Amino acid sequence: MRTNNIAFVALALLAAAPAAAQQSGGYPNRAIRFILPFPAGGGTDIVGRVLAQRLAEELGQPVIPDNRAGAGGNLGAEIVAKAAPDGYTIVMCTVGLAVSPTLYKKLNYDPQKDLAPIGLVAATPNTFAVHPSTPARSVKDMLALAKSKNGKVTFGTGGPGSVNDLIAQVFRSMSGGKVLVVPYKGINPATVAMLSGEVDAAVISVASAANYVKAGRLRALATLAPARSPLMPEIPTAAQAGYPELEAVLWYGMLAPAGTPPAVISRLNQAFTKITASPEARERFASVGTDPMTSTPEQFAEFLKKETARWGKVVRDSGATAE
Repeated sequence: MRTNNIAFVALALLAAAPAAAQQSGGYPNRAIRFILPFPAGGGTDIVGRVLAQRLAEELGQPVIPDNRAGAGGNLGAEIVAKAAPDGYTIVMCTVGLAVSPTLYKKLNYDPQKDLAPIGLVAATPNTFAVHPSTPARSVKDMLALAKSKNGKVTFGTGGPGSVNDLIAQVFRSMSGGKVLVVPYKGINPATVAMLSGEVDAAVISVASAANYVKAGRLRALATLAPARSPLMPEIPTAAQAGYPELEAVLWYGMLAPAGTPPAVISRLNQAFTKITASPEARERFASVGTDPMTSTPEQFAEFLKKETARWGKVVRDSGATAE
């Protein structure tokens, strides 16, 4: 009987060993799966792969990028939400994570309950741009123009739920519903439509807008970020223009399955904080118009809660839905 008890205790200790090793700093001891819930080749994919490469160097274990695009980023997020909470499956999500609970009629996971925030890692600032034929020289002018034309001012977007579409919906609401929002299958077609004059305005990244503005092919009315962009320092922020409600950045945040040990979350947060401070990462981010960001897990959790409430209201007011 005593032998059986000893064997039982030994088995219990062996079973607890991996968790104890994680809590005591043994994490990681094998490869980490890094879910990228977006197609390969885009700016988001580039940012994610830079982070994955640097994370492998920082942790001393392979970090394997895994593109799982679909359902506005929800396919990849769901994979992680349902993965083992051991820190070996993580995901990089964007603002879509805050939009999805309201936009989609049914989600197979709960972003707030099923995912554990690790930290914010980057953000892409946007700009409110118009075709040069549009007489507006400021956001105020554009708002007055929209009201005077009564539905004839057109605003191109990348489709329901995208940041640019959400801001278009905010602007439409500010105009009293007198803006025609035109969704495209992605922000690139919407940008082409604005460049050709097919639509009057669109919200695009500062990096995309800068060269077009310099070439006279677009006019920037405001940078929709907390600070002016060094790429277009003469352009005021949304707040400086008098419309802080238009501020919107495409943020990127890292998450793990809910229940992941706090020590593992902390280790990952420390690693990402170090990575985003490195000159190499900053240079690669800058090449796609993205700025590094840092936060604690708690700050990211609070930020996500506020973003979900903010964009949820915009989605409900616009009536947008997705299957």
